[in-house]
Amino acid sequence: MRELPRQLSVDELAELFEGRTALVEKLAAIEDPLARARAVARGLSDEEKKEVLDAHPAIGARAGLSARSAREQGTDQPPPELEELNRRYEAKFGFRFVVFVNRRPKSEIVPILRERLERTREEELGTGVDELVQIAIDRWRRS
Repeated sequence: MRELPRQLSVDELAELFEGRTALVEKLAAIEDPLARARAVARGLSDEEKKEVLDAHPAIGARAGLSARSAREQGTDQPPPELEELNRRYEAKFGFRFVVFVNRRPKSEIVPILRERLERTREEELGTGVDELVQIAIDRWRRS
């Protein structure tokens, strides 16, 4: 496993976080960006949090995935309700559902998504960016 880096470029961070966002820009300007990413992400405005969450592909998506996301999401077929739950989540909260899949089958994500639909928008903004940071850290360590 790779150690967390002392510095990363905007391009390296954009690959880990699925796009060049305000979070990526802020992280590129500091030392130990992945170690400090949760704290930086929590300090983002709600709009900046939405931006970084919406940059990430939807769980179960087939189109518009980066090569890395396609590998992470695997080849198992998404359960039929996953697409509908994703739609409900985005309609309720106004941003994309993000979860650290951690090589679990998509069927194991359904109960997590159902549970998170019961939460508040504020809780979900915080949870979503925490999950996104965990994904980025895992990507770095596995690459």
